[in-house]
Amino acid sequence: MTATTHDFNETLNGLVETCKDAQEGYRNAAEGAKSPELKRLLDELSLERARFAGDLQSEVIHLGGDPAKSGTTGGALHRGWLNIKKAVTGLSDHAILEECERGEDAAIHNYREALSKELPGDLRSIIEGQYVQVQKDHRQIRDLRDTTQ
Repeated sequence: MTATTHDFNETLNGLVETCKDAQEGYRNAAEGAKSPELKRLLDELSLERARFAGDLQSEVIHLGGDPAKSGTTGGALHRGWLNIKKAVTGLSDHAILEECERGEDAAIHNYREALSKELPGDLRSIIEGQYVQVQKDHRQIRDLRDTTQ
């Protein structure tokens, strides 16, 4: 079956929600981080995910759809960011990084799922570019977690 504009919008909006959850998750993580360097990194990642969401929302609008405006509570659980608020209250930077890594695991899964679908070349290119950066961010978070006590 051939994918439709509705299908493309649905895929894009799923990634918008993933990015919005990550944006909020990283913002919460930055608030709880002890290290100034980690706070700065997490704030940067939050802003990056806001940009990703904005780019995807623009594509939904371009396709004539209504873009998702935020993540959802139920979706946040599925996307791996729900526990970040618990992790940042009085826990170590290591614990915060563990929760961020869980969120990134879910984001990688969601991007892979989106890329497994039929997409026009321009949308595929945008999603692939974001996916490469999400993978890079995941490795950076994992490596920081491994060196943080």
